[in-house]
Amino acid sequence: MKTLFLVRHAKSSWDEPALADKDRPLNDRGKRDAPKVGERLAKAGAKPDLILSSPAKRALATAQIIARKLGCKRKNIVVDDRLYAVEAEVLLEVIRQLDDGVECVMLFGHNPELTELAHHLSSKISHLPTCAVAELTFDVKSWKRIGADKPSRVAVGYVRES
Repeated sequence: MKTLFLVRHAKSSWDEPALADKDRPLNDRGKRDAPKVGERLAKAGAKPDLILSSPAKRALATAQIIARKLGCKRKNIVVDDRLYAVEAEVLLEVIRQLDDGVECVMLFGHNPELTELAHHLSSKISHLPTCAVAELTFDVKSWKRIGADKPSRVAVGYVRES
């Protein structure tokens, strides 16, 4: 079994228009929403073996906040430049190259590529708003099978759930 969490970063700030896109931080709502999602994931028993994050400040901040709520150490977050401003196919290739000893991966990134990837993996997913989490479980032994085999279980969580 392989479990993949696709997590779109929390709401980011547009307060400084001159700031490079990669450097945009979370806004106040994002700073409130990310811990809520982390708490919900912790309560559900999420235990990632590996956390991958885009290098963008807003994605990494979201990963760090959620990792802390899951009891994961900050040093266990791997920043991967291939997760920023790429096509969904590149994200899929990153996933397919994962070590098969890893059972559960949480990937933090951006739209539109996260939604495109999630929809490619499961047609049940059509949109991932900010701070949404798609959990996909596959009955496979190798990450190389992701995308070739459909998930056996799909769940999507949103920050605004009651």
